[in-house]
Amino acid sequence: MATPHPPARAIKKPDIFSRPFFEEKSRAFWTLQAAGWSGYLILRSVSSISNGPSLDVLIPVIIESIVGYCITLLLSTLYGYYRGLPRISGVLLTIITLAAATLLYSVLNAFSFSFIKLDNPGLNLNLVLGTIFLSFTVLAGWSALYFGINFYLIVEEQIDQLETLGNQASSAQLAMLRYQLNPHFLFNTLNSISTLVLLKQTERANTMLSRLSSFLRYTLANEATANVTLQQEVETLKLYLEIEKMRFEDRLRPTFEIDMRVERARLPSLLLQPLVENAIKYAVTPKEEGAEICVAARLAGDRVQISVSDTGPGLHEMKARPSLSTGVGLANIRERLAQAFGPDHSFEARSRPQGGFEVEIEIPFQLDEPSRGLAREVS
Repeated sequence: MATPHPPARAIKKPDIFSRPFFEEKSRAFWTLQAAGWSGYLILRSVSSISNGPSLDVLIPVIIESIVGYCITLLLSTLYGYYRGLPRISGVLLTIITLAAATLLYSVLNAFSFSFIKLDNPGLNLNLVLGTIFLSFTVLAGWSALYFGINFYLIVEEQIDQLETLGNQASSAQLAMLRYQLNPHFLFNTLNSISTLVLLKQTERANTMLSRLSSFLRYTLANEATANVTLQQEVETLKLYLEIEKMRFEDRLRPTFEIDMRVERARLPSLLLQPLVENAIKYAVTPKEEGAEICVAARLAGDRVQISVSDTGPGLHEMKARPSLSTGVGLANIRERLAQAFGPDHSFEARSRPQGGFEVEIEIPFQLDEPSRGLAREVS
């Protein structure tokens, strides 16, 4: 048997918009702020010295970048405050703040330019008007990036919340579905033990209690939403059938045909137990000679085919057969399969040509949790 290998995964390098980068929002902001204004300084410097390298040309650019860096820090604080206000008020204040910041940036740039370049430094309306377009473009671009990144983070946070709520709802539904299986089985078993006690068959009653405790300990050790290997599921079925054998003795004849290659395939816990219980009720109980119950599992390509069949009367003689003895119906099994595998499964209940009834389940061969894992290929 070849060892299954997970599919090769390409190594993806973290990028600036990956979630880990924004896990610490403060660090991400300072990183982007420093990188953005450093890039702006480099571009403006290259553009300025293209006409001739000079220290007098670079100083205004450096001052301009420092002033812009400081103004955008102030803008980030104000924008953060505005986000908590009603939408209309926040938008109006954002526009007013951007306009005021543009004017302030233009005045400071014009003053620094005149102080370095002109013989008579001071505020000059023409210089202010000459720099206002560039100042507005820089601050408006910064503001657009600020709100764009924050919108991205809000959307990602909402997606995470929806995913968490979806997982919680799915887990709650799976737990509810599995908990429906336990009370009826427990009632039947305790009723059988009570009958043995009334008949003064103390040794058999003690044996049945011991097996019941083993079964409950085995099943309760797993969470109701847990997924187990097929081998663990079969061991649970054997514990259950040992209890039922105390009631039916030789009338109950279980067999297991499990392909060793699928023993590690995962499926929802206690998925097969109600099917076996159903077979006991409708195949073993009504027939004096009892019936055989076969649990089989085999590998078909990258799929696992599981069947629970019996030699009982089938559907023709017992029209109510599809209803499980626990009273939860085959819909319970279908819903649990849908929760675990989505549409990537099949479920079929039918009468066998040679007599009896059979339920066949086909699921992907997975070694990981069915709700998250990817199917693995087996050669």
